[in-house]
Amino acid sequence: MILLVGAILEIGACTRRGVAPSIPAEPKFQLTATIQDLMEGQIDPAADSLWDSVAYIATEAGTEDRRPRTDEQWKAVRTSAIALIEATNLLSMVGRRVAITHAPVGIGELPPAQIQQRIDASHDSFVQFALALQGAGLKALAAIDAKDPQGLMDAGGAIDEACEACHVTYWYPNQNRPGN
Repeated sequence: MILLVGAILEIGACTRRGVAPSIPAEPKFQLTATIQDLMEGQIDPAADSLWDSVAYIATEAGTEDRRPRTDEQWKAVRTSAIALIEATNLLSMVGRRVAITHAPVGIGELPPAQIQQRIDASHDSFVQFALALQGAGLKALAAIDAKDPQGLMDAGGAIDEACEACHVTYWYPNQNRPGN
């Protein structure tokens, strides 16, 4: 609070003297993980945890109503939601590489260099996809905090849609899909 007040006073004093206030430089971050690393290590496991936490499974033996029931189970799912939400911030950082150059390519997927070109050419759009995923994660978090299994299931659908929209745009834009 004292630093904020000091900064505001400094800006005011500079403005009155006709001098441009000094603005701290943006912090420099060392980007170690690739987008693929973040997907495999943080985003996919967090999304899988959310998706697996709620389900209605009907078999001949009966129906399973899978959902968090204890405070500990809700806490574990909440941790996954937080991990997903925060990982979207990491995805959005300028300069993050898609993958190591010799990364294997999935069926119908563009090579990492082409994906990188697509992201670099429209980074703001890529960030919008990350923000859509973050918004879906925030819906999951709200449902978790309300202990609302149906809301969590609905948020899982929104997470899936956000992931697929980005993948279709950057990873496999030429894939044949129903309706194409």
